[in-house]
Amino acid sequence: MTASLAPTTPAELAEAVRSQPRVLAVGARTKPRLSQVPEGVALLSTLGLRGIVEYEPDEFTFTALAGTSVREIGQALAEKGQYLPFDPMWLEAGATLGGTVAAGVSGPGRFRFGGVRDFILGVRFVDGLGRLLRMGGKVVKNCAGFDLPKFFVGSLGRYGALAEVTFKVFPSPASRLTLKLTTSGAEAAAKMLTDAANSRWEPEALDLLPDGKTVCLRLAGPASALETISREILARWPGQALSAAEADTTWSELREFRWTHSGGALVKVAITPSVVQALDAAAHSLDGTRVHFSAGGNVAFVSLPSSVPPTALQERLRGLSLPAVCLLGNAPLWCGTRTTTAISGAVKQALDPQNRFPLVED
Repeated sequence: MTASLAPTTPAELAEAVRSQPRVLAVGARTKPRLSQVPEGVALLSTLGLRGIVEYEPDEFTFTALAGTSVREIGQALAEKGQYLPFDPMWLEAGATLGGTVAAGVSGPGRFRFGGVRDFILGVRFVDGLGRLLRMGGKVVKNCAGFDLPKFFVGSLGRYGALAEVTFKVFPSPASRLTLKLTTSGAEAAAKMLTDAANSRWEPEALDLLPDGKTVCLRLAGPASALETISREILARWPGQALSAAEADTTWSELREFRWTHSGGALVKVAITPSVVQALDAAAHSLDGTRVHFSAGGNVAFVSLPSSVPPTALQERLRGLSLPAVCLLGNAPLWCGTRTTTAISGAVKQALDPQNRFPLVED
């Protein structure tokens, strides 16, 4: 990659975009399928755009350059007793802030607090005409203008090249407790997810692990309250409380995708709890396939072994009318069904009328 395609400032980013007829910004490439582009599209690295530009702990907001690692941001927030509640993924792999926004992938904490889209406040980016623009704001109470920053979440870099991003953050909870609950299979697990989600317990995270028979429920708040709530939960379902070390290992395994097959495809599927059982059956009809249901059964991550052709999963997802995107491996970028909206087309036309960035279909 030439120096011109490895900018270190927002101004250099704009210059790099203008220098190429077709271009796509990439970060640490922890989700490489998203940056597989047609021939003739140059890849532009944002890793030189690093650092926290502004952090206001009293305002619970920060602004950082797009190539800053999410892990670095998490460490800075932790020093002030704050955090990003949506549990950013691939921390240890070096995921960047811009890549996290563009991919639109949130972790288990999305269940209670919402995902990346719910925490982004503003963006500074280069559009398809090479202009360095700012949209949104740097404060939580911002009502000015069209809420364009949210369109960048899950955009896969197709609307523009992110230079910096502003997020709101939350205070870290006083304590956490993870319960490991056992269930007999997908049908029982789906009911457990639904019942727990509709309870008064307000779990912070609620995931069905890839083994298909373990639900992890994470509580957050004052320790005394968590003990009382956990006793009530364990009186309803069999299970046990994990030690802090065991809980850290469990959530880290999920966050870093260590449970997935090496060399196979990893697909993110948008679902609702009502289709957990059907998707589980469809996925496991393919030998060796593993599934992690996250966010209370509102998203699934499906890992295929290299021996299973991705088209087989695509057929099953289409049969269930489920939309999905491939994060790793050689599956089609868009798996299953996919719908486009008039407003997304209008945003693309407004920000990139010459299609300097790849089309969303690419």
